[in-house]
Amino acid sequence: MRETILLAQALAQGLASGPLLLRTLPAKQEKVMRTGRLILVLGDQLDHRSPALLSADKAKDIVAMLEVRNESQRVWSHKARTVLFLSAMRHFAEWLATNGFRVEYTRIDEASAGSFSTALESLIRKLGVTELVMTEAGEHGVQDEISAVCRTCNIELNLLPDSHFLCSLDEFRQWRKGRKRLVMEHFYRHMRQRLGILMEDGKPAGGNWNFDRDNRKHFGKQGPGLLPDWPEFEPDAITQQVMQDVTGILPDNPGELVGFNWPVTRDQALVQLEDFIVNRLPAFGPFQDAMWQDEAFLYHSGLASSLNLKLLSPREVIDRAVAAYERGDAPISSVEGFVRQLLGWREYVRGLYWTEMPDYLDSNDLDADAPLPAFYWNGKTDMACLEQVIGQTLKYGYAHHIQRLMVTGLFAMLLGVRPREIHEWYLAVYVDAVEWVELPNTFGMSQYADGGLLASKPYAASGRYIQRMSNYCAGCRFRPDQSTGDKACPFTTLYWDFLMRHEKRFADHPRAAMQWRMLKRLDAGKRKAIRARAAELKGLFADQQ
Repeated sequence: MRETILLAQALAQGLASGPLLLRTLPAKQEKVMRTGRLILVLGDQLDHRSPALLSADKAKDIVAMLEVRNESQRVWSHKARTVLFLSAMRHFAEWLATNGFRVEYTRIDEASAGSFSTALESLIRKLGVTELVMTEAGEHGVQDEISAVCRTCNIELNLLPDSHFLCSLDEFRQWRKGRKRLVMEHFYRHMRQRLGILMEDGKPAGGNWNFDRDNRKHFGKQGPGLLPDWPEFEPDAITQQVMQDVTGILPDNPGELVGFNWPVTRDQALVQLEDFIVNRLPAFGPFQDAMWQDEAFLYHSGLASSLNLKLLSPREVIDRAVAAYERGDAPISSVEGFVRQLLGWREYVRGLYWTEMPDYLDSNDLDADAPLPAFYWNGKTDMACLEQVIGQTLKYGYAHHIQRLMVTGLFAMLLGVRPREIHEWYLAVYVDAVEWVELPNTFGMSQYADGGLLASKPYAASGRYIQRMSNYCAGCRFRPDQSTGDKACPFTTLYWDFLMRHEKRFADHPRAAMQWRMLKRLDAGKRKAIRARAAELKGLFADQQ
């Protein structure tokens, strides 16, 4: 069987929309169409050199891309997230047509675009193909759905390994095999050694594997100072049309589109990469955990969406960062910290996702059962940090990793929110969210729902952490040093309540025991008061649904 591959753009994560410019095959070519293969390209597979495209026979094979409505509705997707996916897809379809590929594109407003299954089945029956070729999907559910459609239509499905990643799934399974305990740091060092990244004479560059201790600074009272301008990507005609489509078809979805400014093509993604390397990488490391009022981007890269859409490859991004270190343009602490996010965490959580699904989605090790507060969808809360981060999220579809982990995620864990509800929120509201990376970070690192498979301890903290790493608390009516009373910071109240709820489990935990030993300072009266205040807060947030 020849290795030809059909690109059909399926909407993997939450949206799918293809280009306005569709290539329609003339009637006289119908017979040719029916003898070729269907190459399916999903919405997060916009790689010019994907395995599927490289093996395609342009004279016979047809590349399919599908926009479907329910992918932006089942998780109530942020308008900016949907626009990003659809605009990137339509630009990619235009590139395909320009480069001689035969493209069949299903638009979000077409009758068959209600769901991915209906759109794909309709296209298969229309073209009469007997073989579908694709690069393996990033999302477990999407791959299952495609397989089911192929069985229904009685056509052969050929899956190709995704060459975008630096660690194949087979390699990850082999690395994991026989290990009693999974540790990301061990995987990260394995990858550095195997690929020779930031290695000097067999040893880690700079003398250490990890420079985390240098990368936990806050801005202090003076703030971040003058920050570099964020690159501007003026919406072109395709993006403007997508905005109109999304506003018309999904008017009730959350988020704003005013000021939409995300890369939707590879060329734009390369501009974003260049800006980060030159203007932000040197200061990225020390201040990657810092937060500041009304400053969404600071020294972060903004490259996650381009990487997850596969407009950029992780290797080219890593190589650019390492080259900056070798030229002396960026310190090792910044470069190593950034490389660890890509070569360590990003590759690691993908392997974890695919070796744990589908059962991973049902994890709830802390027995969390509270509903997600309504203010997560509108930002209307008098807690300054949450108002700031959620407001920024609804405006841009973006928050950096500490805002996600130690503000929105921390509050959900302390409150005891059902893991699947906070997972669906993260998947819905961030432009870079795709399930394979978002789910393990949420269930594992943020919520500890997987019982320590990903993170060795719960990332629990009081309001004092947010006070130390930001200026959010300065204008807040709550006091992070108080756990009871009307002025008590809800984070602090719920922190102590969280420690009490899980005292038996973590009192002797090797990495978390110190936090739980602090409970000994609380007498019975203080504990009772904290529990009473925590119960009030939980009732208040539940009533706001």
